Amino acid sequence: MAITKVQLVENVQHEVGFSRNDSVEIIETLLELIKHSLEQGDDVMISNFGKFRVREKEARRGRNPATGESLILDPRRVVTFKCSGKLRDLVNNGNGKKKKKRVAKGLRVK
Repeated sequence: MAITKVQLVENVQHEVGFSRNDSVEIIETLLELIKHSLEQGDDVMISNFGKFRVREKEARRGRNPATGESLILDPRRVVTFKCSGKLRDLVNNGNGKKKKKRVAKGLRVK
């Protein structure tokens, strides 16, 4: 299940103790700052979370799946996200700590 903006506001409100209006303003301001930076082509890096980056994609040949017609797709900008190592470990291991690999005696891990 995805977390919504309303849930973010509620979490800020309950965890930090701000009023609902202040919590809404904080979340809206944060998201606007991120959107503005990405719109300008700047990367957004949040420590222990990850990095949002704007990538330029070249024009390319594509195909209309309904008709099979070949066409040229215009160049465009896309936003990519790369999570931090700490977030990746947290997602994979549930506690943010790296799991030790167990290897049977005599076997090598590639």
